[in-house]
Amino acid sequence: MIRRIEDADIAGKRVLVRVDFNVPMEHGRISDDTRLRAALPTIQYLREGGAKVILAAHFDRPRGQRVPSMSLAPVASALEDLIGAPVKFVSDCIGPDAEGAVQLLQPGGVLLLENTRFHAGEEANDPEFAAQLAKLADLYVNDAFSAAHRAHASTERLARLIPSYAGLALQSEIDHVTAALEAPQRPLLAIVGGAKVSTKIALLKTLATKVDRLFIGGAMANTFLAARGHSIGSSLYERDLLDTARAIEDAARSANCDLMLPVDVVVAREFKAHADRRVAELDDVQGPEMILDCGPETVDRLADALAASRTLVWNGPLGAFETPPFDTATIEAAQFAAKRCREHGLTAVAGGGDTVSALNRAGVAGDFTFVSTAGGAFLEWLEGKTLPGIAVLQG
Repeated sequence: MIRRIEDADIAGKRVLVRVDFNVPMEHGRISDDTRLRAALPTIQYLREGGAKVILAAHFDRPRGQRVPSMSLAPVASALEDLIGAPVKFVSDCIGPDAEGAVQLLQPGGVLLLENTRFHAGEEANDPEFAAQLAKLADLYVNDAFSAAHRAHASTERLARLIPSYAGLALQSEIDHVTAALEAPQRPLLAIVGGAKVSTKIALLKTLATKVDRLFIGGAMANTFLAARGHSIGSSLYERDLLDTARAIEDAARSANCDLMLPVDVVVAREFKAHADRRVAELDDVQGPEMILDCGPETVDRLADALAASRTLVWNGPLGAFETPPFDTATIEAAQFAAKRCREHGLTAVAGGGDTVSALNRAGVAGDFTFVSTAGGAFLEWLEGKTLPGIAVLQG
């Protein structure tokens, strides 16, 4: 069992919360505050409980150097607006300045530390760096699921030094994904898209043995289509993974999992927005043509699978969704899944950066049961891997 913040005595305690504030920035301003909002329930819970809230996070990849453009300073004012209370900022995450700022913190107050990755000890999981972080707090809370797959000082070693717990956002991630895969209402459908099989081999192998139906879309479907002997023209695929694709199909067959691939595709001779395109049958893709999206019959079949399912796990787009109109299949499938959630009680869990972007573009992220903002951590959790930042909170 994971230790949860609700089990801790927080009144008057200094609580260091590892959050994910690695937010997109444009011209020094936050362009998407989703990750800030995800941290609000834990921050508010601690404030209302009389804790002194100390927030630690990384931003970008400064690689142990102080890079002014990668400072977390702009986050403090944005967070103030969201919580409706002052957020103090200190220009380091360890040392005298950080310790002094913590001493001035009152119960219910919030302090944001500077980028932990300005110190090389963070990514090195350095014991001394973790010990300096531990001096700032009485309790540790991990609320950054997206960083839980990294054994860094602020996500793993620090949790060994002071009493440690899972925050509310982290708990929600774990509970929803575990329920979807370990104790789902069946039939269980998984949709996996994206560019390369090589990045999701472990995920596909795991899902093939756990779900009732597995739909594979995106450019990775081209590798499976080629492995079946279909013509894919000049489409992106991984020639060296044809045998892997066949092995995944064999594993699905042995587990009585229905592995679904596109039955028609949208092709074009050039990859650009609104390029000339056509719908092609699988064996009608010409040499110069690229498969860039699933066709309408495929979307209809996927909709039928969604209608027959009670649980959905989704990771990755069905086509080149960043470039319209090759976002059509992804948007139509997402909107149908959202309708099933609203009207028929479908449990739908989705995650991964591209997936979140696609659901937002479709305007349906709020209709899904749960949407994870994590990328690599979400994938590794689906794969069944042990995440260091979660393992250290168990027991």
